[in-house]
Amino acid sequence: MKYPFIIFLMNFLPQYPGKSLSRDGSYPKAFEDVKKEIAGYSNIAKDIIDLAVYGKAQNRSYERLALFADTIGPRLSGSKNLDAAIKYMFRALQEDGLENVHLEPVKVPHWERGEEFAMMLEPRNHSIAILGLGNSIATPPEGITAEVLVVASFDELRRRAREAKGRIVVYNEPFLTYGQSVQYRSRGAVEAARAGALASLVRSVASLSISSPHTGWQNYQPDVPQIPTACISVEDAEMMSRMSLRGTKIVVYLKLGAKTYPDAPSFNTVAEIVGSKFPEQIVLVSGHLDSWDVGQGAMDDGGGAFISWEALSLVKDLGLRPKRTLRLVLWTGEEQGGVGAEQYYQLHKENISNFDIVMESDEGTFKPMGLAFTGTDEARDIVREIMTLLLPINITDIYDPADGTDIDYWMRAGVPEFFSLFYMLR
Repeated sequence: MKYPFIIFLMNFLPQYPGKSLSRDGSYPKAFEDVKKEIAGYSNIAKDIIDLAVYGKAQNRSYERLALFADTIGPRLSGSKNLDAAIKYMFRALQEDGLENVHLEPVKVPHWERGEEFAMMLEPRNHSIAILGLGNSIATPPEGITAEVLVVASFDELRRRAREAKGRIVVYNEPFLTYGQSVQYRSRGAVEAARAGALASLVRSVASLSISSPHTGWQNYQPDVPQIPTACISVEDAEMMSRMSLRGTKIVVYLKLGAKTYPDAPSFNTVAEIVGSKFPEQIVLVSGHLDSWDVGQGAMDDGGGAFISWEALSLVKDLGLRPKRTLRLVLWTGEEQGGVGAEQYYQLHKENISNFDIVMESDEGTFKPMGLAFTGTDEARDIVREIMTLLLPINITDIYDPADGTDIDYWMRAGVPEFFSLFYMLR
């Protein structure tokens, strides 16, 4: 809900924040002018707050998202549900009265998980909750039965590599942060295969669990044999670790029916409010429309996509016309590594100087806590001033740096970035 204030004001600033504030380098004087200009938008910020928090737009984004998620369901890359979701949003953005609503073609991975089953056979029979990892190959039709090797890190696996041959490697890596622990999901199969393992099972990358495995994308390497891989629950990983530390032999039966098809056609979904003075200059706000297949995709990333749409709706509803073009992009294929965003970047990078700032929301939509930002020190000073306009709703924090799969390409090219942050409610 805090997006619209930042977006609107970035559209009105005299120069985009990635560049020097003045042509003659007189930063202090130019910055004072910018501060005054920002302060002049306090009434507009109040209007947006009133409309979003107290007016007719109150809860609108939630209601839109609930209808969308209930109607479409999960939206896996390459699936019919994702196709239906893109058509749904194309119509919805047109009906909302936004400008230049269109679809930009993308090729995305098409993987399906198929039948999945895992059972501990020794030291006792125990059904293991699993979710195959994206891009995993299938087991042989008869499945795999093998003894387990439990390790807590890649370093431990390397030390015990001789023990891994012919076994199923179970990673019971501790959860530190998502960014630190997710490497076991993305690289676990490769590292286990290097040691001669038949398959790998990875403790879900989660701080909490109710016997709930988490899926996600994983990557093979051309020079390493491909082995089946899946996530298991925190509880099962911990249990097998305790058994292993006691010297207990663990045998598991694993069967995965995953299939990989040729890349499928898909689309990034785009809508705009065209700028009045600098229409060629772009302020981009975004979220991804695809999701995994085992949930509704409401939080990852339906919420981010829909608050990004709401930003344009609020500006439109108030009859505001920014100087720069405000562009919404709903990415496709994010869960497979930002496939849609990369292809969008390759298509538009020749006009990169026209992108003033790019924004992404993909970390949950709970209580807002602020914005993460990547840009120059001068730009950060501007953002800090803009955030003072959000003081009435206590969203004023700035974090460093911004980081998001779909905006990473722009960040590496030097375009300033925002990433929205929210408190996780527990």
